[in-house]
Amino acid sequence: MKRTYLYFFISIIFVQLYLFSGCAAPKQIEDEVEILPSERLINKLEANRRKIKSFQGEGTLYVKTEGINNSATFLIKMQKPDSIYLSVMGPFGIELMQTLVTKDNFTFYDALENTAYRGLVSDEILRDIFKIDLSFNDLLDAFIGSVNLTEKLYKQPDDYAIIYDEYRLTYKDSLTNRSVKYNVDVRELGIKEFQLLDENGEPILVGKYSNFNILETVAVPKKIEVTNVKQNQYIQIDYKKMQANKKSIYIDFNIPPDAKIIEW
Repeated sequence: MKRTYLYFFISIIFVQLYLFSGCAAPKQIEDEVEILPSERLINKLEANRRKIKSFQGEGTLYVKTEGINNSATFLIKMQKPDSIYLSVMGPFGIELMQTLVTKDNFTFYDALENTAYRGLVSDEILRDIFKIDLSFNDLLDAFIGSVNLTEKLYKQPDDYAIIYDEYRLTYKDSLTNRSVKYNVDVRELGIKEFQLLDENGEPILVGKYSNFNILETVAVPKKIEVTNVKQNQYIQIDYKKMQANKKSIYIDFNIPPDAKIIEW
């Protein structure tokens, strides 16, 4: 397997991990919606982000890059805080690959070649995957629809406005001059869009989230679109089935005993 082919599938795993680290907040059902100051909004988003402890979903994954333009069905299982399993199937349900990724390690199994690749997840690996120089935690912030706001609980956004039915927040990093913008639905408190911008205000990553489903009182997007603008890469996830915080959700990933093992 070529290095870029392996990294492509690992990147799909990380996209899933970052997205589900940031599940959106509870749906509001009242006709009259209370308008929240920024500190209360941030507290609500962060509190509800932590409610999803485990997740399982099935659906269709579509990927478009300079070398790939294809779709496949998939099964994903996630256990917080840092373990995620993904199985990708081809036509007629034929298994193509399985991958287990944590914050520290990855294992990738190519079913067609009966070969497993495993190794440590490092900053170098992340740079090779995403073609941008970001740490693991920065990538978490970049890809989730509702950012991990732990470090921002006591920090005011640099810009905060309510426009029509959206809260709009902007955070700027004084060291890198990068900024992150979030558009939050006033009623559902789900993040509908985020943008990671470079020092010139040009987009690096753009995420869009829609068709929210309520799981454990939490609004989770069934449709997820992430675009790496700089690298011209696009990933779309459409879930058909979803469940959260169920005892039946567990990760059981075993490499066949006759598989070839390659340490990465």
